This record gives sequence, C-alpha cells and structure tokens, in this order.
Amino acid sequence: MTESPSTMPRGVPGRRPRRAAIVIGSVLALAGVTWAVAARMNGDENSASSASRTRAGGMDDMPGMSSEGSVALTADQIRTFGITFGTVEPRALEIEVRAVGTVAFDETRISRVTSKVGGFVEALHADFTGQNVRRGQPLLDLYSPELLAAQEELLLAVQLQRSMGQTSIPGFPTDTSSLLAATKRRFALWDITNEQVEAIVRTGRARRSLTLHAPTSGTVVEKKVVTGQSVMAGEHLFTIADLSRVWVEAELRDADAANVRIGSTADIEMTVLPGRSLKGRVEYVYPTVQAEARTIRARIAVSNGDGTLKPGMYATVRIATAGRTVVAAPSSAVVRTGERALVFVDMGGGDVMAHEVTVGQTTGGFTEILGGVEVGSRVVTSAQFLIDSESNLAEVMRSMIGQTGASDMGQMRDMPGMATPAAGDTGRGRAQGAQPKAGVPPSLRPRS
Repeated sequence: MTESPSTMPRGVPGRRPRRAAIVIGSVLALAGVTWAVAARMNGDENSASSASRTRAGGMDDMPGMSSEGSVALTADQIRTFGITFGTVEPRALEIEVRAVGTVAFDETRISRVTSKVGGFVEALHADFTGQNVRRGQPLLDLYSPELLAAQEELLLAVQLQRSMGQTSIPGFPTDTSSLLAATKRRFALWDITNEQVEAIVRTGRARRSLTLHAPTSGTVVEKKVVTGQSVMAGEHLFTIADLSRVWVEAELRDADAANVRIGSTADIEMTVLPGRSLKGRVEYVYPTVQAEARTIRARIAVSNGDGTLKPGMYATVRIATAGRTVVAAPSSAVVRTGERALVFVDMGGGDVMAHEVTVGQTTGGFTEILGGVEVGSRVVTSAQFLIDSESNLAEVMRSMIGQTGASDMGQMRDMPGMATPAAGDTGRGRAQGAQPKAGVPPSLRPRS
C-alpha cells in the first residue's frame, strides 16, 4: 500500500530536490529582473539625452535664436529696431576733463595803495568798496606835518636858486639846480605828483594837504580808511583790482590732473551766460594739492572786458587735451553690465554676436578698446539692450532644456500645450504603470 505525500514523515530525502529547484529559480528570476531594469534605465537616459540635443538644436529654427550664442536678425528687424552700426578703428582721442571752477582775481593785476608818510586823512575821494577808478584819479587828501615841512624846503630851494643867480661874489656857486632837483625827487618818492609840486612852486605857497592818486585803473575791492583817520607810513589804505581779465581756477581730481597741461584749451560755462561758453587756455597747473578738497588747481585766464564775470562765481570747465592714437569704438556701442563690458559684433549674414571687451579711457564719444575685438570690426551702436535681452533669453532656454531629464519630460507631457514625445520614448510606459519584461522562462518563475 503506497503512502500519500501528505502522510510521509518530515525529513524524507525525496522533498529536497524540489526545494533546491525553487530556490535556484527564485535567484535566477531576481537576477533577470535586475538586468532588465538596469538596461531600461540606461536606454531612458540615452533617449532623454538625445531628445534634449534634438530640442536644443531645434532652437536654431526659432526666430532670433542661435545655438552659438549669437542673435539672427532680418533686414526688417534691423529697420524696425533702428539698429545702427559703427567701426572699431584707430583714432586720435582728445582727452576731455570736466571740472568745477571758481572765478578769481588775476593776481598780476592787483595793486595796493599805501601811505609813504604819516598823517591824517582830510578828504576821501574813493569812499566805498566796489568803486571803479582810473589811473591817476584822486583817492584821498592827506595832511602831514612831514609833507608840510618838505613844501617849505622846496620853496626855500626855489628862492635860493633865484637869489644865487643874481649874485656877483667871486667863487660863490651860482647854480643851485641840484638842490632843487633833490627836493622835488623826495616828493616823487612819497607818491606826490609832479603837477602838485609845480603848483606849489608856481604859487609860492605850501598846501595844507596833498592828494594821493590811484596807481592803476580798476575796482576798489578793499578800503581800509575813512575820513579823519590817522595813518602811518606803510599802512595799507586801498586794494585796486583790474577785472578786465580774470582767472578761472578749475579743481582737478588726481586722476584728471595728469591729462591737463599748460596750453590746453578750455570751454567755460556760466549760469550768468546761458547758452554761451567762454574760451580760455590753461596758463598754469599748481604743483600742490589742496588739503581740504584733495584736488589740484589749474589756472585759466579769461577776458572779461564787459565785467560780466565776478570773482567768486562758480563755473563748469571742460578742458581738452590732444591724446594718443588708440583703437576705439563709439561709446554707444559698449554695454556695461557692471562686471564686464560687451559689444555686439556683426558676424555677417544678419548674425550679431556678443563679445566681451576690455575698455580703457572714454572721451569725446569714443571708448578705448584694449582687447576683445579686432580692428575693423563692425559693431552695433544702437538698440543693444534689445539684442542683449534676446541673447540672454536664448541662453536661458538652452540651459533649461539641457538640464531637463527624461523623467521631467514624462511629467511635462500631460501639461497643456506640451508636444507628444517621439516614438521610442520609454518614459511613457513607466508613466502609465507598464511593467518591464523580466525575460525569465516560465519554468523558472517562482510560484505564487
């Protein structure tokens, strides 16, 4: 009588081969699944990379986009945007320095009136500051005991000369002209005019007071005397300045001072002369730095025949100096982004590409180009910001597409407006929950 398998005792050798077959089948099934998953993932990555390259390359067909970082423009777009072009070429730059200035007195045209003798002011003819005087015009009448004594000596010398001319004593000198000349010369040293001396000789009487006259024409800018005041020899009485020519002293920064030389031309603008500019020339550059403002002054002489310019007025000064010959581009062609400078170069065929350049001095509407583009390059001089925006947009879209993975493409498929992936895109199967085939024979699959 044969026993059924259910009644066979445990540990019977007949069950061991069956268990071994089950274990081996499970191991082989697991290995097959692992191999299939790895192969599928590798294929998805290659497919996603290929799709990304396909889409990035497809941007070349978009209007204004290019995979090489340039912007393609049609003739209609150039006219619509108002795009103009300039040329990078050697130019002799005229360095222009802009500074503020102040009108000042011409120090070579300032005179001080002082008294050579002590005395008292009897009358004051120039009696207020700002009065215009002419050379030889009376300033004040001065009573001086010293001048009065000198007048008496002058009259005695004149009388002595007349008397000696009539004597007949042998051996006695009859010519006293040298004594009279010495007396007159003393009045000249005291700034008493020859007309006053001759009037004293002609009348034969000494005057109580004598007049001091203006040594030069100009404006009384300082008055330190009043009627009745006592003065001493050497005391400062008046300051007279000739304002027919003035100085404009421009305040230069350290970096600009090296570009200003004696002889440089200057245009001066004043608020009192709207729409007009005065011409001048740099006569001197001071050798020291102003301690308060840390600036260097440049002196510019300006004609002021009508007296419009007043000392103390502020001015805007533009000083032009001929500079060296450099490679330069129109300043409007340079786009400064803060950290770098760009120019858009015409590459031909409507393509415009951004080039990073190294710039130097900027003056006179041109900027020195130290490197980045070749001489003779044709660059955009207007509407650069529109082109720069288009170029940046292309770069951003290329970067976004390059960073999008296969799984992101699968998630983007269901979004409105997204195109269906190309055939062979395995991401669709995974998104719909399809299971990969393990490739394991049915006889080796584990039983449920």
